[in-house]
Amino acid sequence: MCGGRGTRLDADAEKPLFRVGGVPMVDRVLDALADSGVDAVYAATSPNAPETRRHLAVPTVATPGDGYVADLDAALGDPQLSTPVLTVAADLPLLDGAILDRVLAAHEGGSLSVLVPAARKRELGVSDDTTFERDGRAVAPTGVNVVGDAGEDAWLTDDVRVAVNVNTLADARVAEQFL
Repeated sequence: MCGGRGTRLDADAEKPLFRVGGVPMVDRVLDALADSGVDAVYAATSPNAPETRRHLAVPTVATPGDGYVADLDAALGDPQLSTPVLTVAADLPLLDGAILDRVLAAHEGGSLSVLVPAARKRELGVSDDTTFERDGRAVAPTGVNVVGDAGEDAWLTDDVRVAVNVNTLADARVAEQFL
């Protein structure tokens, strides 16, 4: 998923092309996917990120740019894709193939949401704008999911590789500390 505007980053680059440790975030995510057991990679882009679309060397799926959920729905409707699908946000510069393989191993069918305790995000000093209660605990989505045909499960982890989404310049500074 790499079609976001990145307005909270307050940077000149499109969000997926924002550099963390000198490398565009989308390139770091693509490297993690290449180092994982994922069979095929498609990038969901939007009109909000035309430079990102030109930058990518993988097939793209067009989305309307109406927000993460609407864009995900549009991407999943593309005939190139079939479920289950591993979805990964382009703002996760600490991802690597090993953590993605752990997610795939945790997937037992249906859909799987990868969550992190909201307290872990606060402990790391990164933004946690989207939190909700699950099993009596405040959690945040990570931007990594497996979308299947039926059912929904969750995998809770405090792993920094999925806990640090870069939405602000402060988030980027935290990510760079872990590179």
